[in-house]
Amino acid sequence: MNSVLREEKKFLLSIDEALRLAHRLGGVMAVDPHNGTHGYIVRSLYFDTVYDRDFYEKLSGAELRRKIRLRCYDPGADFAMLEIKQKQGEKQKKRSLRVARADAARIAAGDYTPLLSYPEPFAAECYAVMRTLCYAPKTVVEYNRKAFIAKENKIRVTFDSRISATESCFDIFSGALDLNPVIDPYDVVLEVKFNGFLLSYIKGMLNSADKSELSVSKYVLARQNACLTRL
Repeated sequence: MNSVLREEKKFLLSIDEALRLAHRLGGVMAVDPHNGTHGYIVRSLYFDTVYDRDFYEKLSGAELRRKIRLRCYDPGADFAMLEIKQKQGEKQKKRSLRVARADAARIAAGDYTPLLSYPEPFAAECYAVMRTLCYAPKTVVEYNRKAFIAKENKIRVTFDSRISATESCFDIFSGALDLNPVIDPYDVVLEVKFNGFLLSYIKGMLNSADKSELSVSKYVLARQNACLTRL
């Protein structure tokens, strides 16, 4: 089980502005080795309670809230990451567990019993929470990510584009998901994650960018878009 505690800030900016900022950051920050030429794919299946508690707690700005998701970075991968993100004041705590592909497929189908075979206490916690509170798969969100990192204060800056989602299939390993855009295709979500404080030169570059702060999550955007689509 991996655990990370850090501050997170999200912004919305245009593709042109994202390209300019990414070029500047590339001169002072390390490029994530997973980026390749055009970044990498992130695909997440989000779970929520019968009454969508996590969704509505995010909308209401509840001080303590969580998200549960199953994430993969390649439909052909032999594993996925089961994650719980918890809001704790100004910080976000993320805990994750690597699960085998076959187990991930069962979890995506709403069967959480494979978690009982993992020795980590976090696996048992996930099982208890998801069964007791009746969590169920809700939506799959996919996007392209380009990331930059700095060792100091574990700073990570990511650019997420082509954000799309579906509620018609929860198989995160599928090669043919029917995905629909959840934001303007010419917009990019910028996420800034760090421990303690941002280095001044990185903060200066971020402050100079033409952007607006984003208060909602990709999960909320996906669920709201699905509701509008059904109207």
